[in-house]
Amino acid sequence: MSETDSKLRVIVLSAQRAGIENELAARFNVSHKCLIPLKERPLIAHVLDTLGKHEDVDEIVISIETEAFGPVQTIVDDLGISAKVSLDSASNNLADSVFAAAEGMNGPVIITTADNALLKPASISAMHGALQTHDVAIGLARKGSVRAVHPDAQRRFYELRDDGYSNCNLYGMSSQKALNAAEIFRSGGQFAKNRNRMIEAFGLFNLLLMRFKLVTMDSAMKRVSRRIGLSIAPVVIADGTQAVDVDNDRTYEIVEMVLDGRAPVSRDQTL
Repeated sequence: MSETDSKLRVIVLSAQRAGIENELAARFNVSHKCLIPLKERPLIAHVLDTLGKHEDVDEIVISIETEAFGPVQTIVDDLGISAKVSLDSASNNLADSVFAAAEGMNGPVIITTADNALLKPASISAMHGALQTHDVAIGLARKGSVRAVHPDAQRRFYELRDDGYSNCNLYGMSSQKALNAAEIFRSGGQFAKNRNRMIEAFGLFNLLLMRFKLVTMDSAMKRVSRRIGLSIAPVVIADGTQAVDVDNDRTYEIVEMVLDGRAPVSRDQTL
């Protein structure tokens, strides 16, 4: 891989879902969830601080509605990372937002979200490493490591023969061809809840194998790789915090607990 090809762009998806008021944004009286305060700084600042300091990250593109450009640019300026960052107007659907933010890409792209406040440099490095040998990388954490963070850190897992897994809101594509995989998200972020889109992307037989825990994660990804013609790397991250983002009041308090260094509560004291 050439030096040009090794340049890494990270897209931070930060837009609101069209027509839906975010409950956390309303609670804190801000226009976007990415602007809610968490440990005395906006939520997105936690993500940008990690990305801005990472030696592999050459570009950061924040995909958000134009009306939020002002406050987000202020955050970027305060972090001192303006040279790495650009703001891109979010589209009406997730796929088009990703394609627009990736325009002109000349190397691998990693996609994450503005609510991924616990993002660690090691996770970015692991994803970048996987993209040296695979077309697509998907960040995952095992059920046990996620529940070790907090019993209610995640309530749903992809249950396969070898373990349960949660996604880490980290997705990587090594090239423009691989980026076309983002088409499966065209109807929005609730991909796992749309049966027809799941069948189209993965194939009914493969979904049945996964549904009845007849395959491991590695085997499942190899089968899907053959179906879509792209090699997919499941990047299993040992740190369970990487699967915990700020979705609601419950996870907000859990992420705050982790940032404070507090121990998780027992299951009968869950939030």
